[in-house]
Amino acid sequence: MTDRAVAAAVAVARAHGLAVVDPVVLSDGINLVVHLRPAPVVARIATYLPLVRPDPARAQRRDLLLAAALASAGASVLRPTDLLPPGPHTQDGFTIAFWQWVELLPERPTAEVAGRTLADLLEVLGTVDPGWSGEPLDTPLDDLAGFARRGVQLGAPADLVARTAELTEQLRPLLGGEVQPLHGDAHPGNLLRTPAGWVWADLEDTALGPRGWDVACLRHTQRLDGRAAVDAMPAPMTDEELRPFLLLRRLHATAWWFPHAARVPADLSLARTRLAEAVREVGAALG
Repeated sequence: MTDRAVAAAVAVARAHGLAVVDPVVLSDGINLVVHLRPAPVVARIATYLPLVRPDPARAQRRDLLLAAALASAGASVLRPTDLLPPGPHTQDGFTIAFWQWVELLPERPTAEVAGRTLADLLEVLGTVDPGWSGEPLDTPLDDLAGFARRGVQLGAPADLVARTAELTEQLRPLLGGEVQPLHGDAHPGNLLRTPAGWVWADLEDTALGPRGWDVACLRHTQRLDGRAAVDAMPAPMTDEELRPFLLLRRLHATAWWFPHAARVPADLSLARTRLAEAVREVGAALG
């Protein structure tokens, strides 16, 4: 699949006049990310994303529009390219978006940096028109609905898939709060160090919703001390305030292990173990 996806991105770029000589894969996960060298353009290609999200173009469109709006408002985010229409494009069955290439440095954020930069981003997010609309938290909720439909085919035990759907429905009425555009997947892996400073990337999970969802994504991370990161934000939310969002994040993050396991079959057993743990923990928390 990787070779076909790279070829599809190169074909679209060349059709728009971009000289691509030496494409190089930057990351290969749920999406394939390719630097179209020597052009300062990166292609993000939905490879395994459609296993849960049947319309990857919606996610890419939201991502591109919100990133452009945030960049215009002065937020520190990766930007869509202006060297060709950023997309989303469809080629050879793949959905592709194009972004500006930036040099990335190896430094990873501390908890304080992650909390402070997320607070800055949320402040700007509350002021912009994302260019699209939707129901609150439709991205994680739709993803979990997709998992309910496809989870068994992806190797998840049927009883755990059904229980995940039940717990999601129990959480729905608890996910209240003032609605604004969100990053959607605000963990430290999406906070990148560049020569110009820290920038947020990968708004593909964006949705409208309470800011508690983004804060919970940071609190839930295992990449650093999530509680310390939240405490670095102005007026930090407590774990009790974040509780329903943390429970939803637990289910949502675990469901995405199964598309990952479709790419790395050796991890299917781990995905099943994590799902069993998540269902048990969320079920106990909801009584």
